[in-house]
Amino acid sequence: WLKGSRNALKRREDRLFEPRGSRSTAHSMSTKKASKASKSADSINARLQLVMKSGKYSLGYKTTLKTLRQGKAKLILISNNCPALRKSEIEYYAMLAKTGVHHFHGDNNELGTACGRYYRVSCLSITDPGDSDIIRSLPGGE
Repeated sequence: WLKGSRNALKRREDRLFEPRGSRSTAHSMSTKKASKASKSADSINARLQLVMKSGKYSLGYKTTLKTLRQGKAKLILISNNCPALRKSEIEYYAMLAKTGVHHFHGDNNELGTACGRYYRVSCLSITDPGDSDIIRSLPGGE
């Protein structure tokens, strides 16, 4: 005689006993935060696409370390699910080379997609930004 499962019934009870305005304000606050974060992510992705078209870059951990050792890297982007040891090693090399590091707000799948690739990219180094102002715009840059 009851429709739905116990969990559905529990959710209905929770909604009944919530104060009236609490749901709408919490929802609007979270969308404001999400929209601001997505705007900055879109901005970074657009600048990154411009680097891919007009600049020089190297994708991947090994080539990123090579560009850092050679002193050619201007900016490093690291995905948020890059392994901790790898991330700290890149940050250490970047500190020695006085190069900016930006922690990308997405995993390696999203960073690869932002680069226009169909594979995962955990880190990348930008050696020449080309027409993009990504180095000046990001807090990790100069």
